[in-house]
Amino acid sequence: AEVIAKNIGKDDRICVVCGKGNNGGDGAAIARLLFMRGYNVAINMPGGEPDPSSLMGMQLDMAQALGVPIENRNKLKEYNVIIDAVFGIGLSRPVTGVYEEIIDEINNNENTVFSVDIPSGISADDGKVLNVAVKAHHTITFGYMKKGLLLYPGAEYAGKITVADIGLSKEAIERVRPAAVYYEPEDLQLLPPRKNYSHKGTYGRVLVIAGSKGMAGAAFLSAKAAYRTGAGLVKVLTCEANRQILQSLLPEALFAAYDDEDYIADGNCDKLLADLKWASAIVIGPGLGKSEFAWRICDIVLSEAKAPVIVDADAINMLAERLYQTENKPESRIIKLASYLKANTVITPHLMELSRLTGKAAADIQDNLIDTAGACSYNNEIVHVIKDARTIVAQNGKFYINTSGNNGMATGGSGDVLTGIIAGLMAQGMDSYSASCLGVYIHGLAGDLAALEKSKYSMMATDIIESIGKVIKKHDSGT
Repeated sequence: AEVIAKNIGKDDRICVVCGKGNNGGDGAAIARLLFMRGYNVAINMPGGEPDPSSLMGMQLDMAQALGVPIENRNKLKEYNVIIDAVFGIGLSRPVTGVYEEIIDEINNNENTVFSVDIPSGISADDGKVLNVAVKAHHTITFGYMKKGLLLYPGAEYAGKITVADIGLSKEAIERVRPAAVYYEPEDLQLLPPRKNYSHKGTYGRVLVIAGSKGMAGAAFLSAKAAYRTGAGLVKVLTCEANRQILQSLLPEALFAAYDDEDYIADGNCDKLLADLKWASAIVIGPGLGKSEFAWRICDIVLSEAKAPVIVDADAINMLAERLYQTENKPESRIIKLASYLKANTVITPHLMELSRLTGKAAADIQDNLIDTAGACSYNNEIVHVIKDARTIVAQNGKFYINTSGNNGMATGGSGDVLTGIIAGLMAQGMDSYSASCLGVYIHGLAGDLAALEKSKYSMMATDIIESIGKVIKKHDSGT
């Protein structure tokens, strides 16, 4: 009621559409509170609702005693503000019948729509539309955020979201809420601190193994993003053909070259092992290609590296091709991947790459992001960064749902930037899961700033990199 009152006027005509359950009881309470403040408000009960819940019945009795009008017929066109209190977070079945009809009517009228707790028809667990759902301009949710408001398509139906304090203690919320978190700007305080008495070695060493011949860009983007995020030193290990362009584009980076002839010839991989020993965090995969030589490097890195590794792009696709030639069942593939990768390895697939890894259709993964992330990370210490419009980070029962970013980031090289950001945070001492969560959030914030400056149509991966510093500067200045 407080939020709605701040967004409407006394001349508005308000209709609260109530179901017969406890969400409807919330709606009746809202109608009563607004009516007592002098607003022109009525309650609509689709189909008469002859058997309300006990709490709904109590709220309805109080509203009636005060003279709040109660209607049993659909005449929503007479109102310009609709408060949707039909279904709450307990809905688990498709919406049909009279409820489907009134939700269609809400959506087909030019009203300002507020939803109570969650738009009616959206699953609170995964954001799916249960046949039909209210398209709200503003959702006021109680106590804590619901996953269905963050995940698509639910996020598109929720409009502006307000998390309303209803007196629940932090301890109570943490005890009952689902095991998932999201970040807001104040969470940038999780950035590793910078010390006055320090040097470049204090902030770690990132090794970026990336870029086959003609693919220098991927290595550049990851390396520069790692520097922009605060890494002390970055070394690019790539083919000799990329030397000139990389040293011109990023003179701050160290450079190490390999070629197919002698870098790991005859089983001698001392040069590679020395580079791995040097690193505090390792990126492998962007633009690496899928040659037999690339796989040999990848295999050595994943088996011998002591520093945490971020597996991206071509390294993911090589894993899918080499490890799963005889595995068909998704659960068998997931177990095999977990047995091959070391604890705290970060793997960053987009939906098609995850489809190749698991054998599940990309559409099925998209429809079941949380469940898929849970299955991939169940009972293992691998960090999965599943990239989509709402990127999910998962590790052994922990979930992060990212809310930053925009569709302008669907551009070549954006994923390479993300790997560099995560690596830069890991090099500074953050654990793999925390670095992945914060890295995804910073990546999205940088994309949001880039979209403001360049537009979602025109932004490029390099624009995201240049915005990383602006995101961190805002944090440093307290704005």
